[in-house]
Amino acid sequence: MTKKLDIAFAEAYEISSATSIKLPPDVMLQLYAYYKQATKGSKYKHPSGNVELRNAFKLNAWFQVSKISEDEAKKEYIELVNKYLKNH
Repeated sequence: MTKKLDIAFAEAYEISSATSIKLPPDVMLQLYAYYKQATKGSKYKHPSGNVELRNAFKLNAWFQVSKISEDEAKKEYIELVNKYLKNH
């Protein structure tokens, strides 16, 4: 299942990266958090960027999902992409 999950995650990431749809900020933060948890897991340190307030929101979003597994984060990321972006 992991190989299928990795492929589905990569496809979801491509859809997410290529979209021009303006998503609500909370959805964008969820995508960010699930992506970071899926790709970095507990090795995630801090958000990149130089806007402190934005970085605080990113860090908080990741912290909320930091206890789930990387595979679970991939599944959640895929679900969000399917819900908001796949058929648009």
